[in-house]
Amino acid sequence: MPSLRQRKTIGPDTNQADSAALTAVLGPAAVENTPRYLRVGDGYTASLIVTGYPAEVGPAWLDPLLAWPGRLDVAVYIDPLPAQAAAARLRKQRGRLESNRRTDAEKGRLVDPITDAAADDAADMADRIARGHSKLFQVGLYLCVHATTLEELDEAVAHVRATAASVLLDTQPATWRQLQGWTTTLPLATDGLRMRRVMDTDAIASAFPLASADLPAPLPGEPDTRGGVLYGLNPDSNGVVWWDRWAQQNANSVVLARSGAGKSYFVKLEVLRSLADGVHVAIIDPDNEYIRLTESVGGVTIALGAEGVRLNPLDIPSADRRPQARTYRALFLHTLISVLLGQQPPPSERAALDKAINHAYDQTGISNDPDTWGRQAPLLRDVATALTDQHTEAADNLAVRLTPWTTGSFRDLFDGPTTTIPSGQLVCWSTRQLADELRPPGMLLALDAIWRQVDTPAGRLEQTPRRLVVVDEAWTLLRDGEGAKFLSRLAKSARKRRAGLTVITQDVGDLLSSDLGQVVIANATTQILLRQAPQAIDVVADVFALTAGEAQVLLAARRGEGLLMSGTHRVGFQAVASNKEHHLCIGDLDLANS
Repeated sequence: MPSLRQRKTIGPDTNQADSAALTAVLGPAAVENTPRYLRVGDGYTASLIVTGYPAEVGPAWLDPLLAWPGRLDVAVYIDPLPAQAAAARLRKQRGRLESNRRTDAEKGRLVDPITDAAADDAADMADRIARGHSKLFQVGLYLCVHATTLEELDEAVAHVRATAASVLLDTQPATWRQLQGWTTTLPLATDGLRMRRVMDTDAIASAFPLASADLPAPLPGEPDTRGGVLYGLNPDSNGVVWWDRWAQQNANSVVLARSGAGKSYFVKLEVLRSLADGVHVAIIDPDNEYIRLTESVGGVTIALGAEGVRLNPLDIPSADRRPQARTYRALFLHTLISVLLGQQPPPSERAALDKAINHAYDQTGISNDPDTWGRQAPLLRDVATALTDQHTEAADNLAVRLTPWTTGSFRDLFDGPTTTIPSGQLVCWSTRQLADELRPPGMLLALDAIWRQVDTPAGRLEQTPRRLVVVDEAWTLLRDGEGAKFLSRLAKSARKRRAGLTVITQDVGDLLSSDLGQVVIANATTQILLRQAPQAIDVVADVFALTAGEAQVLLAARRGEGLLMSGTHRVGFQAVASNKEHHLCIGDLDLANS
């Protein structure tokens, strides 16, 4: 008995404390009730009641309200009417309408088209209900507008009422009933206003899906988006698609589209707007599509394969003071030689190569001491010479296989110290002039040079600039195993170094059919799909879990139209540009500068 008495004493106090704690977390600090608005915590709300509906509604007739660019809660209460009550209401309504028609005919009045239409609709509805093809429901539609100040609230309410009027919905403020209106729009399933209208099944069904075609606005208490760039306009709602890739889990993105879908145009727009946002951009350009854009904004172009342009893969960044920097260079040279040879050398040749790399560094006086890294690095031909000096079958075989890139036809890219050190906010690496055999290793060299800038410690991470790496026509690199591995490692590691990777390809199969390509997609929070080829749409739909409607949209999309996807967020967009941006993106510099 003493224990039971103790439970009775402690239990209520505990429950009250738990309730108070739960209310403090879920509920606002205070609610101020006025005739036309509520002050809820630090914000303001105003409730509206939809009192008038159009005679006919089309598909998704609630979409303009759901897509309103602000915080608007839309609550729909649906209660079915019993069959007997529905039939009795229809009989009374039909009798009233028919009486009006006969009275007008007896007194010689003109026929009222509204009464005729209503009578015909009531007769048609009664027939469908009698046959079981439709049912009647009591429907309440309520709107709750949120704002941070009273001035913003008045402006938002006026905008919402105008939006509702554009689809012939009449709204009235819930004067003196604002508290009931606010609680009605909360997820409590309690209608405190009870302003209902009878609708049939078709009218209610056409209101679905109850989802916005736009990206969701920040919830109360969440900070507003400070960064980001304009991606375009939403063709479904005419809303603005504004996206901040740097505020996501990672800043990586993939852009997949067939040839001619406008993927390069879209990426150029993002590059221009990212530059204005303070982002440092490096582009690997295999078709010279970005050179004129780079020149017009004062960027630097490095044309790999041009006469006198060389890139030494054994260079160690002078600013990198990590003791493993020389080891990292040796590992990268292993990857580069695998790409040059088209396959990974056998273990005996890899061992000989590692020994030759270390010997070449030692010959130039570069050790694991960071103070020695300012000396001129060895060249690829020095590594080949060190292989020959080993006088083993494996080393001699590898040295012979490297001959085209050390003393043969393809030596120009490696035959000398690095000629241009990339610097500036925009750097474009052009690989157009490289031979086909040098295109994958050239892209890999450019990626490595970019990565050395990204990976080199330069103070605190938050003080380093954001860097965006754009790899166009990535299928060229994905065809090679070692190149694909390097790209996947870059996709995984960019986030920790305040960098983002954009992979662009028109050969969707190369990206989706390989495990490493799937890794690149899995590590890209932002996914852009433009127009797709019919032959690839099934694979794309399966990988990105597209609905049948989204697949049809991508098949019929015009140039520059597509889908932006990030987690559960999906929104269609049409890329738009100002006149100057347009001329810069198409390469018409004369008009862009006019």
